Amino acid sequence: MTILKSLPGPLLIFLGALSLSFGGLIVKSFEGATLWQILFWRSLFFSLTVLTFLIITYKREVLKSGGSWSVHTSFTALSQAGAAGRTVLIDAAAKLLGVSPESCSAEDGVVTSGEKSLTFAQIISNGDLSRTISEDELAAMPVKSPADRRIIGRDLRNRDVAEKAEGSAVYGLDAALPGMAYAMPLLPPTRYGSTVLSIDESAAKTIDGYIGALRINDPSETVQGCVVVAAETMPAVLKAVKAVSVDWASGPTASVSEADLITEGVRLAADPTVGTLYVNEGDIAAATTNAADTLAATYTTSTALHFTMEPQNALVEFDAQGRCHIHAGNQWQSLILPVLAQALEMPETDIVIHQYYLGGGYGRRLFGDQMIPAALAARALGRPVKLIFDRATDSRFDCVRSPSVCTLAASFDGDGNLSGIDHAAVAGWPTKSMAPGFLGTGIDGKGQFDGFSISGADHWYSLPSHRVRAINNELAQATFLPGWLRAVGPGWISWGVESFLDEVAAKQGRDPVAMRLALLDGRGKNAGGDGSTVGGATRLAAVLKDVAARADWGREMPPHEGLGVAVGHGPDW
Repeated sequence: MTILKSLPGPLLIFLGALSLSFGGLIVKSFEGATLWQILFWRSLFFSLTVLTFLIITYKREVLKSGGSWSVHTSFTALSQAGAAGRTVLIDAAAKLLGVSPESCSAEDGVVTSGEKSLTFAQIISNGDLSRTISEDELAAMPVKSPADRRIIGRDLRNRDVAEKAEGSAVYGLDAALPGMAYAMPLLPPTRYGSTVLSIDESAAKTIDGYIGALRINDPSETVQGCVVVAAETMPAVLKAVKAVSVDWASGPTASVSEADLITEGVRLAADPTVGTLYVNEGDIAAATTNAADTLAATYTTSTALHFTMEPQNALVEFDAQGRCHIHAGNQWQSLILPVLAQALEMPETDIVIHQYYLGGGYGRRLFGDQMIPAALAARALGRPVKLIFDRATDSRFDCVRSPSVCTLAASFDGDGNLSGIDHAAVAGWPTKSMAPGFLGTGIDGKGQFDGFSISGADHWYSLPSHRVRAINNELAQATFLPGWLRAVGPGWISWGVESFLDEVAAKQGRDPVAMRLALLDGRGKNAGGDGSTVGGATRLAAVLKDVAARADWGREMPPHEGLGVAVGHGPDW
């Protein structure tokens, strides 16, 4: 695949045309070939060519289901690929019908020109499908307008509802292979730096079906100090994992507490010399110096665990050719694949991840680190191994959303008008550990930031001056593996921003909704652009107005009840 990606465009076009031609060549080799034989071979080679094109041109990094990226990053590319296929079919149909391509339309598997028509099957069987689409042509392919879409935006039933409701859906936890051993992990006191000193199996050896306790040595250092306990049955491994005793040497962060992480976050937020500039508009220094009044607040969040309904699990086997087959539910296969290759010290091409339904993802299954001890155990035992985490161990192994600190300081001029907001946001960054290629560069070209962890700070409120510093909590980074959980940054960034705006409104004696609407004026960058940003701040303001009206904002509330408001916003949404 690496070789294919490096080939020049003209050569790829030649190879594509050559591939398509083979369908006809094979058909010619069969005397008296039936219509269905012709259809099969022409369809096969056409499909293979299209699939190869998609694989070559599609970026591996976005092949994931998380962060609401599935549609956001794939819709245009796949829509244009479909348009390219439709164009090739129309061109071939036009030649067969003796009409111009401009007179043709394609719908419901049929190309029509006036009273003439051909099915896609007829076109594939008899037409010339050798045309190729260049990258420039592909980029220029039109995407259907919302009014012309027949599936998107329509009330349709999910295809997987029935099998999930009746219990026939197969999740990772349901996967099974002949001769597999069952396994459970024993985790060290700390994620990083812990090492196994000794393993006592004496009590476990009395359990029927006990296989052994395996010390996991992970060359990728993703899973450190782990011991995998294996047995012939699930009941046996449930007993054995409690009977095996492990003595560890703890890592350097063993004594770090939640309070320590928050304290460090507060310290970093207060230090103006640390962090990376994410937003720097206006003159925040002048706004602060010339302020007639100020308001400051700090908002903290604690560690947040995923607690997926289905605990982490993986079933791994090695085939006769030495290839590693992993059966598990996962949201981002291409993220864990190179890590697995490093851990197993084998090529990525020899590792196959078989996808299953997820019993809850929420961002936890974006990183398939549970596959590593399962794979290493399977190779050590020379047989399939099904590794299952119990609930307690699953929570300790979790790639949690980091504790966070948001400090915001507002400046007001002599008339009480808001003149600027200075914002410092501190947390452990999942992208830094797991996908550093996605780190962004600060607006001054210095330092990097985790765009997922700071999302929502570059909001659509127009401010005279606005500065945001994205700060990594390196103590958190060294203590655990920060992970993505649902909205990642907005889960704490937007909460801090919106809470602070309420405090600003209270200080100014203004209605919180009215103040927000005044700030959502759509000036400058807040005007929006293409795609998900169409309409910008004014679109968000319209939504806020509608919601406020539906909620009867401003009505008198019963005793001990209140009505609050907050919006999620950002140019990257």
